[in-house]
Amino acid sequence: MSKQSKTNDPTFGVDTQVFAEMITEIRPSSKLEIDEALNVLQSNKHKWINLSIDEKILILDEIMQDFNAIAEDMVEVSCQAKGSGSNNFAWGEEWFYVAFINRSIRLLRSSLYDIKFLGRPKIPGPIKVSPDGQVVVQVFPQTYIDRMLLRGTTAEVFIEPGVSPEDVVQTQALAYQLGSREGKITLILGAGNTSFLVPGDFLSKLFVEGHVVALKPNPVNDYLGPFIEQGFRALIERGFMRVVYGGAQEGAYLCNHPLIDDLHMTGSHHTFEAIVFGTGKDGEQRKLNKQPILDKHFSAELGNITPLIIVPGDWSESDLRVQAEKIVTWLIYNAGYACPTPRLMIQSKNWNLRQELNQAIIEVFSEVETRNAYYPGSQEIHARFVSAHPNAHQLGEPAEGHLPWTFISGVDSNNLNDICFQEEAFCGLLSETAIEEDSVPRYLDRAVEFVNDHVWGTLNSIIIIHPKSLKNPPVAAALEKAIADLRYGTVAINQYPAISYYLGYTTWGSFPGQDIYDIQSGIGFTNNYLMFERPQKSVMRAPFKFFPDPFTIRNKRAHEFGKKMAEFEVSPSLLKVPGIAWSVFRN
Repeated sequence: MSKQSKTNDPTFGVDTQVFAEMITEIRPSSKLEIDEALNVLQSNKHKWINLSIDEKILILDEIMQDFNAIAEDMVEVSCQAKGSGSNNFAWGEEWFYVAFINRSIRLLRSSLYDIKFLGRPKIPGPIKVSPDGQVVVQVFPQTYIDRMLLRGTTAEVFIEPGVSPEDVVQTQALAYQLGSREGKITLILGAGNTSFLVPGDFLSKLFVEGHVVALKPNPVNDYLGPFIEQGFRALIERGFMRVVYGGAQEGAYLCNHPLIDDLHMTGSHHTFEAIVFGTGKDGEQRKLNKQPILDKHFSAELGNITPLIIVPGDWSESDLRVQAEKIVTWLIYNAGYACPTPRLMIQSKNWNLRQELNQAIIEVFSEVETRNAYYPGSQEIHARFVSAHPNAHQLGEPAEGHLPWTFISGVDSNNLNDICFQEEAFCGLLSETAIEEDSVPRYLDRAVEFVNDHVWGTLNSIIIIHPKSLKNPPVAAALEKAIADLRYGTVAINQYPAISYYLGYTTWGSFPGQDIYDIQSGIGFTNNYLMFERPQKSVMRAPFKFFPDPFTIRNKRAHEFGKKMAEFEVSPSLLKVPGIAWSVFRN
C-alpha cells in the first residue's frame, strides 16, 4: 500500500484519501467468488494436514516478514477507523496488537520445531498434580527474557479432571500424529473489535488443529481484510486460506455451504444463536425444542461479564490509587470494546476501604480522555444500563460521538436479575456490587459462588489481592480454592486477562461444559500453542504492583512501548530489552 503522507508521530493519521480507498475497495463477495474460494480450499485441505513440518515453518517465516511489512499501515488505518486521533494510548494498543500477532507466529514456529525433533511441543515448566488429582502444567515463564519483561508473572494450564500427566504429554499435537490426518475446511467469522483476534483464530485452526480456513471479516473492521491478504499471503498463495467479504447474507451462505466442515466465530452470542437456530420467534422456539438448523461443529468465543473480585486487605492510599489506575486502564483498552474488560467489580461490604476504592476509580475516570464509541450498538447498550441505574457516575468530557466513562456503584447483589449481572456492557462501563461476610475466606467463597452461578459468561475472571493478605494462611488457602473453583476459561490474579492471551502458551476460551442450548461465552479454545488436547482453564498470576508498569494510563509513551514490543516479538533479544525499558522509564 502506498501513501501520499506518512509519519511515525501518532498525532498525524493515515492520509484520508488512502483510508477512503481502503474502505471503498471492499465489497461483498459474490456466491461465485465464495464457491471458487471454497473449491480451492477443498482441493488443498488434505495437502495442508499432511504438509511437512519444514514447509509449515517456512510458511511462518514468510508470514513474519510479510506481516511486519504492512504492520505500520495496519496500525494507522485501524486508528483512523476507530477515531483514535492523537490518543497515544490508543495507538499503543494497536501496536501491542501487532506484538500479539508476532508472538503467535513465533511461538507456533517454536512448537513446530519441537514437534519435528521431539514429537510434541516442549512444556517449559513442571507438570503437577493438585491434591484433588487435577493435572496443572506450568507454561510461563519459559525463558530468562520472559522473566525480565514480565517480572513475577507465571501462568499455568489446568487440564480437565480425569486426565493423567502421561495422557497430557501423549495427546499433545494430535493433528500432527499419524492416524489423525483428516483435512477440513473451517469457516471463521472474524471478530469486529480488535485486529489480533482474527489472526489468532485462523492461526490456531491452521497450525494447532490442522484445518484450512475460509475467513470472513466482520463488517465492522473488514478494512483489515486487505492487510490479512498481504500479510498472510504465504497461506493464501498456496491455497490454504481464503478471505471473503460480506454481511449476514454472505455469512449465511457460507455457514450452510456443503464444503464447510467446521465453524468458528468471535462475536456475540446473539449472532451464534441466529446462525444455529434462526432468528425471531421461530429461532427461539427451535432453541427450546432443541432443533438446530445448523448441524456442524461450531466453536466460538462470545464475550463475558468479566467479574473482578477485590480481596479486602490492608491497602495504603498509594495502593488504592495504583489499583484504581489499573482497573480503569483495563476498562478503557480499545474504548471498552473487549471481552476481557472488567464489567462487574465485587467487593466486601465489611471492608473499610470499599468506598475509598470506588472514589479512587471515579477520580481516575474523570482524568481520562474519552474515546470514540465506534462499535455499532454501544450507544443503545449504554443507554439501557443508565436507564436501569440513573444514578450512574458518567465521567469525563465526551466529545461528539464519544461515550462517557461510566461507573455504576452499589448494585444490589440480591437482585439477581439486574442488567449488570445478566448483560455484557460492551462499552466503557463498569459496575460494582458487594457481598457481606465476616471473614475474608468466607467472602471469597461467596464471591466465587456468586459469579459462577449468577453472572453471565464463563470466559475470564480477575482477582486482585494484596501480598500482605497472602501471608495469612487461611486467606492464601482461600485464594487457591477460589482459583480452583472459578468456572472461567482464564483466571487472572492482579493482571488484565488479555495478557494471558498474549502469552500464547496459555489457552483462550470459555470454561468447558457449555452447549449450543446455553452457549454463554462459547465452546472451545484458541491459542493453546503447546497443543493440549483437553485444557480446562488458564491461570495467570502477577504482582500486586509492577513498577514501572507499561500497561497503565500513566504511560504517556504507550505508542512507543507498543511499537518496541511489536519489533521485539519478531526476534527477541536481550539487546532489545533496554530500549523497551527506556520507553517506560522515560515517563
